[in-house]
Amino acid sequence: MPQTGERVSVTPPFLSPVLQEASERGFLYQGTDLARLDARLAEGPVTLYLGVDATAESLHVGNLVPIMLLRLFQRHGHRPLALVGGGTSKIGDPSFRNTTRPMLSEEELTRNIQGIRLSYAPYIRFGTQDHDGKLVNNADWLDRLEYIPFLREIGRHFPMGRLLSLDSVKQKLENNLPFSFLEFNYPLLQAYDFLELLRRENCVLQIGGSDQWGNIVSGVEFIRRMTQTEVFALTTPLLETSSGTKMGKTAQGAVWLRPEFCSPLDFWQYWRNVDDRDVSRFLRLFTDLPLEEIAVLEKAEDINATKKTLADSVTALTHGQEVIPQIHQAVQALFYGGAERNDQIPTFFVPRDWLGTKTIVDLLAESGLCSSRGEARRLIRGGGAYLNDTSISSEEEILTAAQFPKERAKIASGKKRFLYACLQK
Repeated sequence: MPQTGERVSVTPPFLSPVLQEASERGFLYQGTDLARLDARLAEGPVTLYLGVDATAESLHVGNLVPIMLLRLFQRHGHRPLALVGGGTSKIGDPSFRNTTRPMLSEEELTRNIQGIRLSYAPYIRFGTQDHDGKLVNNADWLDRLEYIPFLREIGRHFPMGRLLSLDSVKQKLENNLPFSFLEFNYPLLQAYDFLELLRRENCVLQIGGSDQWGNIVSGVEFIRRMTQTEVFALTTPLLETSSGTKMGKTAQGAVWLRPEFCSPLDFWQYWRNVDDRDVSRFLRLFTDLPLEEIAVLEKAEDINATKKTLADSVTALTHGQEVIPQIHQAVQALFYGGAERNDQIPTFFVPRDWLGTKTIVDLLAESGLCSSRGEARRLIRGGGAYLNDTSISSEEEILTAAQFPKERAKIASGKKRFLYACLQK
């Protein structure tokens, strides 16, 4: 039996339905004492948590994998806690960052925490009934800590060798990157969060992205040493698309979950335009569609119809089923010569210094219509790229002001990807 803290192979079948489905959907990356966790989950409901810091007013698509795993646990009758780092955000997680996070004011933290609550709302059912989720803020206990008692009670359980061996710490030290003593306390605080949630909520499982493995395992080991209580950790894979881009990143920036920061149509377009090679994986991770239905979709010949199902399903989950007909109408308007302007049509802003310097290939790639310049060139060679409803014939065509009548151009990749390219003022 692996000891707590070891990396273990994640191999089905499992006794617990939740781990079995999580495995089949591709959520599982690393775990501690997985066989014992499986047996514990098979016995009955447990409380688990996912933590995020309050660094922005919205979560984004890059946060969705662990959120969907948290949702899956709730669908199987377990109780999820969504921890927001109102306390740890005052320090900043140093994991795999080249710079120190900026300090946030109390007003910014309050605004961000409310935004994160709204981001979670479509995915996690919060309430006071059995298995209802709960939003918790680690400022409730971290803000009250006294430094000397914290060092005596908590700090003595963290050997320096263990802290220095964390991948996130080694990376900064080896590359001579900024790393303050303030940040060095972060793993201790995250471990203390787990202890507090064990005491307050009987929480026995922490989940997170694989970049959090070192911090999470530190908490598991700390609780075992301090309380002789067995708790567990699971991490999800950090996803890249098949084209090599970071999940949830576009030329315009992050794909946010709240409609104030990313319109439902732009959100739908992101999923509609994913690489064909990612569709099956994304259906399993980001929708509630039954695995049997996904298996049928995987065999369908019309990949574009399957991608539309993906986009509809993820967008309906995030923004509500009622927005789907509106999105379809906006798509039809652009495809078939509807209104000259529609505020729901995605927009890409083109820097004016691109004129005379950048090519059509650059525009296709940077706007997100193509995942790379190589894909853009192949699209043009195949006759699938359009500028103002005219087929683009040359890969070397330079952008000019004439291509932007009224400061705007309509650019399309085939019949399913489109946007307005507007010159920046």
